Amino acid sequence: MKIKICLIALILGMSVLGFSQTKIGVVDTEYILGKMAEYQSAQNTLEDLAIEWQQEIEEIFAEIEKLYKTYQAEAVLLPEDMKIKRQDEIIKKEKEAKELQKKRFGTNGELFQKRQELIKPIQDKVYNAIEEFANDGNYALILDRSGSAQVLFANPKLECSDDILKKIGY
Repeated sequence: MKIKICLIALILGMSVLGFSQTKIGVVDTEYILGKMAEYQSAQNTLEDLAIEWQQEIEEIFAEIEKLYKTYQAEAVLLPEDMKIKRQDEIIKKEKEAKELQKKRFGTNGELFQKRQELIKPIQDKVYNAIEEFANDGNYALILDRSGSAQVLFANPKLECSDDILKKIGY
């Protein structure tokens, strides 16, 4: 909502200063990134890692399930100290699995860090090209139609995505 208000205020402000002299462009960063082989490669790498790590975690949970079923089947015959030992083993294994899951997929987990390592330089390259394009063409405003700042209509004449692709060599 704040973005919409800011955009409206910006556009109204520009109209007071001479809207006809202000250049506005529209890009679709998802379209641009989708055309970049290095971005597709990075996405595939991240997907492969996520699948590998998820399988690893699922194997641990399957092992925990097996331990639990074995415990349930044998619990009647086990002395109290062995029951406690087995319960502790299962709880410890569950805790380890959850910690591994958090380590790999948590907010600052390994997948997030790998995404930063692989994707951020590509995004920076695109944003730098957009900034350079805007400066070279004296654009006052470049909107991204793929983001959350909903662009309800954009004249196709304002579309600059292909120009940005050319600027970064695609």
